[in-house]
Amino acid sequence: MTPPTQADEATTVLVDAAWPRPGKILAVHASYASKAAETGRHPAQPSYFLKPGSSLGLSGGSVERPAGTEHLRAEGEIALVIGTTARHVSLEDAWSHVGWVTAANDLGLADLRVADGGSLVRSKGRDGFTPLGPVLLPADSLAGAVLRVRTWVNGELRQADTTDGLVFTLSRLVADLSQHLTLEPGDVVLTGTPAGSCVVHPGDLVEVEVDAPDAVGTPTSGRLTTRVEAGSVPFDPALGALPVAPPAPVLTPALREKLEQAPVAGLSAQLRKKGLDNVTVDGVRPLVAGRRFVGTARTLRFVPGREDLFKAHGGGYNPQKRTFDSVAEGEVIVIEARGETGSATLGDVLALRAHARGAAAIVTDGGVRDAVAVGEVGIPVFTVGAHPAVLGRKHVAWDADLTIACGGTTVQPGDILVGDDDGVIVIPPALAEEVVDAALAQEDEDAWIAEQVRAGHPVRGLFPMNAAWRARYEAERAAR
Repeated sequence: MTPPTQADEATTVLVDAAWPRPGKILAVHASYASKAAETGRHPAQPSYFLKPGSSLGLSGGSVERPAGTEHLRAEGEIALVIGTTARHVSLEDAWSHVGWVTAANDLGLADLRVADGGSLVRSKGRDGFTPLGPVLLPADSLAGAVLRVRTWVNGELRQADTTDGLVFTLSRLVADLSQHLTLEPGDVVLTGTPAGSCVVHPGDLVEVEVDAPDAVGTPTSGRLTTRVEAGSVPFDPALGALPVAPPAPVLTPALREKLEQAPVAGLSAQLRKKGLDNVTVDGVRPLVAGRRFVGTARTLRFVPGREDLFKAHGGGYNPQKRTFDSVAEGEVIVIEARGETGSATLGDVLALRAHARGAAAIVTDGGVRDAVAVGEVGIPVFTVGAHPAVLGRKHVAWDADLTIACGGTTVQPGDILVGDDDGVIVIPPALAEEVVDAALAQEDEDAWIAEQVRAGHPVRGLFPMNAAWRARYEAERAAR
């Protein structure tokens, strides 16, 4: 059977057993702002990977979670089916080469990502890992419409977003791909998944639907249903790499709770014991005293102001605005401003945006304008001070999500930051658990020493404790 033709557009077309296998399935790594915020990866340009035609699945079918794996992820997506050949097409003409729109589930095994080394062949390419359908919606009737994708697992809504939330428009994806290869009739473009994709287990029922809620008649793909089944055939270690469980998040709720109790001074002392002296963001102070924070770094870099560069790169929807628009809950926006005090690096509008998105704090080694208003927003802000001038006086917002220097220390995306009235400290994630446990233990000890000093004991032999005082402290702690 040949792919449907454009003449079939007025007829309902189903993705069924008679539908031809796509010549190629192209998938976008990331294209929704909500997903970028969730993962902390914020691409400036679209990037892609290939899935084999044998990964095609049908609505109402099942998919196998292989034996020895635990992290099968379901990702609801809008799928575009190419209707006419596209090669070097313009952005304005790209949509005319899309024949149909439908729902897809871009299934993948996180357990095999390490083995893939970035190719995604094993983790994304298994049989049945690209179910499509059930209904192909004519693309012409959806030109300019806002499309919505939703995913349910066992009847619970897990994903919901619209094409208004795309970083890269659907037409841009088609036009960009056509620069590099020929898109042929029947080819499928998977356009990325929004936030909320989740691990699914044997017995789970996954449903994905794409619709146009504001279009006449509310056209819909219908619900694409896939049942997860347990595989029974183990991987042969003599043939290739075995599944590896993906790493767990470092800043767990339990670790965050402990860090919220530990003072920056105490954490600094423990890091110094490990030979880490250059981990304080020097020169910054809280805009409002008494506000502390714990979070993971989301980095932003400003370069020195240059009029031509600001005009070409710093205006409009620049990296600064994109970062504040996509910062995730619990992240700290850390700004490299070279210690420049002659200009602001943010004002009240951006502070409001970060606060609304649930950011943990903002740290900048540059200035802040609208200082009183920023302080009233409620989000902890650490800065070198107030300045009335806007960004362009001294800075160009250049790039984000890379290793930066802030307040004399290096900060990498994902580093853990803690701030209080003493300042801000950067903790390498691999050391966080050990460092905070030691800091809290030292806090307990220091509190006991303070009680003895208040009771009238001299500090000699007590601070630090000699053997006699240590024995007394250990005995009282054991009794507690």
